[in-house]
Amino acid sequence: MKYFNYISLFMAIQIQAQIPAKEIPADYGYIVKIGQQVPDFSTTTTDGKTVRIADLKGKVVMLQFTASWCSVCRKEMPHIEADIWKKYKNNPNFALYGVDLDEPVEKVQEFAKQIPVTYPLALDPKGGIFYQFAEQKAGVTRNVILDKTGKIVYMTRLYKEEEFQEMKKVIADLLK
Repeated sequence: MKYFNYISLFMAIQIQAQIPAKEIPADYGYIVKIGQQVPDFSTTTTDGKTVRIADLKGKVVMLQFTASWCSVCRKEMPHIEADIWKKYKNNPNFALYGVDLDEPVEKVQEFAKQIPVTYPLALDPKGGIFYQFAEQKAGVTRNVILDKTGKIVYMTRLYKEEEFQEMKKVIADLLK
């Protein structure tokens, strides 16, 4: 048993070593930091399912903050759908939720059809979730990646091809 624990620890250290040490620019507007535990929250998806972040421990989690009025979100979401969701949606160790900032369920459902995306979108009335991650006047179009312990390991802002590619690699490495 002790031998197994050492192997598990070694593998966890190896995975962490593969995640790029990313300095988050101040102008990204985050109030959370890489290395800290994800803030606690629960939400409801557009199909009425309750999601509690605490229940997702044990999974690699991608939170994609979005809104229908956000043009950069509309640009990024098809890439998330094609390059991440379609690749990992059947992986029991992965979860992806789009978190829509302060819009009614009907608008969010229509938004998902327009893009189109099939990954779950969740409601964030009055920004109660978003503002646990970002400053009050900060814009959406941001992704937060959590490791299996619920620790924040990677964050993006806007849609930047190089950052998106790096995020995809982080997710793949965490799922090894």
